[in-house]
Amino acid sequence: MSQRHVPVMLQRCLDMLAPALTQPGAVVVDCTLGLGGHSEALLTQFPETRLIALDRDKEALRLSGERLAPFGERATLVHAVYDELPEVLERLGTPRVQGVLFDLGVSSMQLDEADRGFAYAQDAPLDMRMDQSTGMSAAEVLNTYPAGELVRILRAYGEEKQAKRIVSAIVREREKEPFSNSARLVELIRDSLPQAAKRTGGNPSKRTFQALRIEVNGELASVERAIPAAVEAIAVGGRVAVLSYQSLEDRIVKQVFAAGAANTAPPGLPVVPERYQPRLKLLTRGAELPTEEEVAENRRAAPARLRGVQRIREDV
Repeated sequence: MSQRHVPVMLQRCLDMLAPALTQPGAVVVDCTLGLGGHSEALLTQFPETRLIALDRDKEALRLSGERLAPFGERATLVHAVYDELPEVLERLGTPRVQGVLFDLGVSSMQLDEADRGFAYAQDAPLDMRMDQSTGMSAAEVLNTYPAGELVRILRAYGEEKQAKRIVSAIVREREKEPFSNSARLVELIRDSLPQAAKRTGGNPSKRTFQALRIEVNGELASVERAIPAAVEAIAVGGRVAVLSYQSLEDRIVKQVFAAGAANTAPPGLPVVPERYQPRLKLLTRGAELPTEEEVAENRRAAPARLRGVQRIREDV
């Protein structure tokens, strides 16, 4: 599987982090290890760099552990969600690092394994947990959440305009028989939507599946904690690169980066004290998009958005 996996916007991620990783002893954190494509490239391109890699998916850690075994002690793999970054670094005695990479969203391995239930294109148990050892499955969410809560989730996390219509059908059908597999949900969504809604935006199940996945894994809350934590973790000169795949994640990244790159002085000061000066420098003008060639090589790169920052001063 790792041989088939093509890391998204790989060279641009490496180029963005490169200035911070050339010094001997530099430490880079891959907060979303997945199948290890980005991590393997980081260890190969920067032979003096040490890697700390996080993933909540134990199967991903196992497969990547095999892939990264040739790098020996240069790679430390940790079973953790990316918002646990501060605790992981403290435990490893590494308070400051030179680079942090996020490749947010669901991994290729999770999409490709039918029994995980992430993909709406094939029938599978409605699980969607990135860490299958803990938490509620998507089926449990569908079968137990009140209708109003399901509507909120579909609107907030899936930006689904037809949330009420879909949830009404879910509530009606779950009373007959609880949901267990994805094919039934896909069919219900298709039957619930008006014809006009089916003609735009790709597969009509996409938004509902995205919303359920985000809810099951607490993804947005994790991103809201993890991006500021990464900014705090990098030393002066260090860099953070973030790949996101939907507007909700990208908005959080944009806001955190913009706040760190802003002058926070009260208006009218003749001289701006250092404590009000920006502590981050934006490395992208807006979000960088994949090229046509990158999308042709890996269709999952199509929705990707890349943003980066560099730490330019310590907090005062």
